[in-house]
Amino acid sequence: MTDERSLTLFHCPQTRSSTTRIILDELGAPYKLHVMNLKAGEHREPGYLKINPLGKVPAIKHGETIITEQIAIAIYLGDLFPQAGLAPAISDTDRGRYLRWMLFYAACFEPALVDKAQSRDPGPETMSVYGTYDQMLDVVEMALSHGPYLLGDRFSIADIQWASAFHWTMMFGLLPERPAFVSYRDRIIARPSFQHVFTEDQSLAEAHQAALNAKE
Repeated sequence: MTDERSLTLFHCPQTRSSTTRIILDELGAPYKLHVMNLKAGEHREPGYLKINPLGKVPAIKHGETIITEQIAIAIYLGDLFPQAGLAPAISDTDRGRYLRWMLFYAACFEPALVDKAQSRDPGPETMSVYGTYDQMLDVVEMALSHGPYLLGDRFSIADIQWASAFHWTMMFGLLPERPAFVSYRDRIIARPSFQHVFTEDQSLAEAHQAALNAKE
């Protein structure tokens, strides 16, 4: 049963919190949207730093509970709204694969991309959490060869997370456009939830920029 305590998403448009918005929309979850102007540094103001001392988004507040870190939030929300069917239950045989790809994103995919973008040496393959950049990509590509989604024929929050990441990283040239990656991204981001958030975020970002311009 869904916990009916109030749920608030702290959001800056066109950031990682956009993925959380998409997840909430796909879950059909009722929530309040607390929008901050990243360009104006509102995420660094004292009020928000009490929510997340790092000044990062997303963050959610559920009743009096505060959750930060994108993947922790995604897992929390999927379990909070089981009726949506987007997160395998603990007793479900798909639960292990689901958690694997959620954590692989945070522990391997993002660190590998950042290292690659910064031309940083991750160290010996045996010491690197993701092996090598190319090995990491090959593992993901292999996972996508078993069906339209990471869990085969079953769509889940993991797909929202990964397709959103593919969208942004390919846009900025951080991820190679392998055919399997492109087709997966295009299939998922065509969903109404993605298009709705992309459109609203664009309007918010333009309004935030206009507000800054007006102050100059």
